[in-house]
Amino acid sequence: MSRPSRTAALVALCAAMLMIVLDGSIVTVALPAIQSDLRFSASNLTWTVNSYMIAFGGLLLLAGRLGDLVGRKRMFVAGLAVFTVASLLCGVSTGQDMLIAARFVQGVGGAMTSAVSLGMIVTHFPEPRERGRAIGAYAFVGAAGASIGQVLGGVLTEAVSWHWIFFINLPIGAAAALLAVRVLEPDQGLGLRAGADLPGALLVTAGLMLGVYTIVETSRYGWGSAHTLGYGALALMLLAGFVVRQATAAAPLLPLEIFRSRTVAGANAVQVLMVSALFGFQILIALYLQQVRGYGAAGTGLAMLPAALAIATVSLVLSARLNARFGEHRVLLAGIALLVVGIGLLTRLPVHAGYAVDLLPTMLLAGGFGLATSALTTLGMSGAGAGDAGLVSGLFNTSQQVGGALGVAVLSTFAAARTRGLTGAGHDRATALTGGFHVAFGIGAGLLVAALVLTAAVLRRPPVPVAEEQARPEEAPAPSPAA
Repeated sequence: MSRPSRTAALVALCAAMLMIVLDGSIVTVALPAIQSDLRFSASNLTWTVNSYMIAFGGLLLLAGRLGDLVGRKRMFVAGLAVFTVASLLCGVSTGQDMLIAARFVQGVGGAMTSAVSLGMIVTHFPEPRERGRAIGAYAFVGAAGASIGQVLGGVLTEAVSWHWIFFINLPIGAAAALLAVRVLEPDQGLGLRAGADLPGALLVTAGLMLGVYTIVETSRYGWGSAHTLGYGALALMLLAGFVVRQATAAAPLLPLEIFRSRTVAGANAVQVLMVSALFGFQILIALYLQQVRGYGAAGTGLAMLPAALAIATVSLVLSARLNARFGEHRVLLAGIALLVVGIGLLTRLPVHAGYAVDLLPTMLLAGGFGLATSALTTLGMSGAGAGDAGLVSGLFNTSQQVGGALGVAVLSTFAAARTRGLTGAGHDRATALTGGFHVAFGIGAGLLVAALVLTAAVLRRPPVPVAEEQARPEEAPAPSPAA
């Protein structure tokens, strides 16, 4: 495959990723407008986000495996088509049920597309250095897209209406699908006879969906409620049944041998911790700006713009070079360390915060996510071969979605509890909300510290960059002193 063809393929993959990531964050800024227009209650409003996350997180593993079997290109294009049509349905929704159902279908399409994207990068860019650059560009789209989504969502909501946050997906989805059909290399896949493991697929999909549902509903029922404990136990039973099935099936959906790679297993664990902190931060800082500081939708988006620019600059300009020079392990440590400092600063955020003094430093330090996500993605895909690239990609994206759902549930639940306690003690609304956010940001910083420790302990890498290490010829052993 020629260099221009590979570049065009990367553009198609990144365009699809950008659309999906934008959609995951663009809705958060528009939630008040959606609530007012469609008359959502506070509890039902969360399902405009939760229905998407449940479908997305629950179907990633199955979509990744099916991509390996029927062909990743087919799965990718089909997912784009489903996502684009669902975006149209979201945009024309006139009622609560229609919007929630369309968001669920969006999650299905997003899972189909995202599950095979990283695997296609692995197969289209076999040379280590080019693969590193490609993953850096892809990671930039994922990292910066979330912040860009908030900016775009605020502008579109105030300038036109919330419907356009979904309509904007139509030209992007159509262009990405047409480009993908033309430039992505066709692959036949292993064939369904290689084993789709339907019982395993049902167990893991039901377990993940129920688990994500349980997590996101803790904001309503609490962590110690019968609802949370009962559904959580059932989800664990389904996932335990999946593990047993994978250990005994002739053609397992997720061969357990993949977790023998300390790098792959460790990278997914680090991602859960890191994304939990960062996704929770993204939601909560937007709420702080609107509920405490009185920002509008567009103002909130613009306030987040420096974070997007910092992530973009680091991802596109620095990450690939630093990975090649110092190795992914060191770059990942540096990136997480910057995030620890950035989120930690927010634990002292005052009620009447000045943007330049109290918020801008954190927005700039968010550039550490551009370093961390590129290095972590490379490590997470390092164990993928031609026959299981889609599966490893699906696993990596699954850990990302589970981390996002977990982070929002944990951080928002503890923030709400602290806010209620301060309100009951007689504090005004702004002070109580800010106190709740302090607790949430402190938990987020703790999750990042845990990710830093796990990276240092589990993802140790040799100081020689991976690309140079693979290209270096094997040296003969040095002669012993006796010789």
